[in-house]
Amino acid sequence: MIRPIVRAVALPLALTALLASCGETNRAATGNAPPASEYNMTAAREIISTSNEPAKRLFGAKRSGSQQTGASWGSYSKGCLAGAVQLPETGPTWQAMRLSRNRNWGHPTLIDYVQTLSAKVARLPGWEGLYVGDMSQPRGGPMLTGHASHQIGLDADIWMLPPSRLNLTATERENLSSISTRRARGAYVNDNWTAQHHQVLKAAASDPRVARIFVFPGAKVQMCKDETGDRSWLRKIRPWYGHHYHFHVRLSCPPGMSGCVNQDPPPPGDGCEDAQQWVNNILNPPPPDPNAPAPKPRRELTLADLPQQCAAVLASQ
Repeated sequence: MIRPIVRAVALPLALTALLASCGETNRAATGNAPPASEYNMTAAREIISTSNEPAKRLFGAKRSGSQQTGASWGSYSKGCLAGAVQLPETGPTWQAMRLSRNRNWGHPTLIDYVQTLSAKVARLPGWEGLYVGDMSQPRGGPMLTGHASHQIGLDADIWMLPPSRLNLTATERENLSSISTRRARGAYVNDNWTAQHHQVLKAAASDPRVARIFVFPGAKVQMCKDETGDRSWLRKIRPWYGHHYHFHVRLSCPPGMSGCVNQDPPPPGDGCEDAQQWVNNILNPPPPDPNAPAPKPRRELTLADLPQQCAAVLASQ
């Protein structure tokens, strides 16, 4: 399903003036924590205390990355991204999809990961490379629509559709759909799933920078059945709802990135028993718990909910 083009929204005048007071200088991207001089925290605290705008509007309005050292601030679902790099729309072994969303941005480490993985995948039969879906917004942060995560430039969605050509036009990238690889609500793979999908996910998970990969439960169980060699990479493949049109790669925080918060590592082992339990629950859903509390509506994140550095990320030129 194609989502509408996200248009920039104007920032409140008071917030704009405050943001201008803590402009930044341009720095080369690096994996280490940026110098404190890049972040005017006095101005940032003032911005945070005077802005009640939903953070998704502030970050969704930015069309380019900040002129700062590359840095992921906060956690995957509550943070922002300084010094983001844009994945080129087309490369020798990849194409960024849904360009109207402007979500082909990431930490420099993620850009290198996607390019490296796509080159490996291009050597598989039937795959010319990768179609790359959502990564992050130009300055990370909460998105106007869709993902709760993808906020710090270390997440990427990779399409399940094997690319047959890498010269799609912008219009084709808006209208082409990926393929579903599940059946029975995700308990099993369908006929679109191939041995090459197994190899793509194995290559994706084998990179030491990867923290975990989310895919529907039936795919994890199928890979557990089919893998006959090294099984250590299977630990990173985690079952999750959806994720049958694409798989979701999450990288660990880069070394030296002190303001970046890693997710707890997966439990020890290959995770195959856990995935099988997910499948069992799909096929034979447990009865609802009558004592379970009603879900609370999700509150919109504001700048006050994010690391203080995120105000300076918005402020940077």
